[in-house]
Amino acid sequence: MLNARSGAAAALILLTCAASACNNKSPTSNKATDKPAPASSTPATGTAAGGVGAAALQPGAAAAKPPDPPKPVPETIPPVIARVNGEGIPKTDLDRMIKQMEVQAGQPVPKERRDEIYRAILDQLVTYNALVQESRARGIKVTDAEAKQVSDARIAELRKQIPEPKAFNAALVQRNMTLERLRADIRKDIAINKMMEAELAGVVPVTDAQIKEFYDKNPNEFSGLRASHILIKPEGFDEASKKKAKDAIEDVLKQVRGGADFAELARKHSSDGSAQQGGDLGFFTKGSMVPAFSDAAFKLQPGQVSDVVETQFGYHIIKAAERKDIPIAEATDKIRQFLAKQHMEERQQAFVAQVKSKSKIEVLF
Repeated sequence: MLNARSGAAAALILLTCAASACNNKSPTSNKATDKPAPASSTPATGTAAGGVGAAALQPGAAAAKPPDPPKPVPETIPPVIARVNGEGIPKTDLDRMIKQMEVQAGQPVPKERRDEIYRAILDQLVTYNALVQESRARGIKVTDAEAKQVSDARIAELRKQIPEPKAFNAALVQRNMTLERLRADIRKDIAINKMMEAELAGVVPVTDAQIKEFYDKNPNEFSGLRASHILIKPEGFDEASKKKAKDAIEDVLKQVRGGADFAELARKHSSDGSAQQGGDLGFFTKGSMVPAFSDAAFKLQPGQVSDVVETQFGYHIIKAAERKDIPIAEATDKIRQFLAKQHMEERQQAFVAQVKSKSKIEVLF
């Protein structure tokens, strides 16, 4: 339940980054729109206490930034990086988080983003420690049996990813993690989750008026289009590669205009994962695709084919198949679930902020 994950969750990025930041999906999301599509964005992967993951190290990563530049991080960081209600957070926790992030990303923290990323992880560690202390103050108990059951299950999931024992142990060492530390952190996670479940017990009802308001304010979420596309990606970032890709897609478009079968051309030429389905993307809403793709697609009538469309993914040709507007009666249940989840997340965030605000926090660098 807890969205602000702990040091244990940080350890779970050990192999697959199992702890991920919360993702508010469209209430109309389904398997068809979740296919690898030209506009699908990869969610940033989370780590400890709230969502700075390896994706943050990638060039151009869209991380939320504070209005003011973060305070510079000194080259030499003290052995205790912060105190929460007098309890110190060791630098080794920060080091472990940074190491795990770098291993997952396959690159070190960029110098130009060091201050931003270190400060974000520090804030996550402070938040996590405040929640650990709050669960302890409330007398939340975790039995040995509970801790063993959950930690055994999580570790088993990780071992499935790297079944060879030596490789698994090497992965632990590479990330400055031990099984003992992982089990201890998971025990803390369980206590925090129990606290959150007790604090957030009860359902905030979603009214019919709220459902109608959401439906009326988000028309693009309920206007669906089924379409196919052919994507040709440039082999490089230079102009010559782009020209080669554009020339290729224009040649394919000529074949389409000449009556060639769109699905067969998609299977033969498309670089997208949908190629094997003849380019079929299924139904998707306008908001689920990048603007250039959506704008072109939703201008088409069923059966029409677009001109060449350029996005950051490459060059596309789009063929519209069918339009389908979802009536409010059909969308009501999904909207209700979506808004209920949104309300719960807002309550959770408010509780975490409350716990943090009443804690005495000292940052030591």
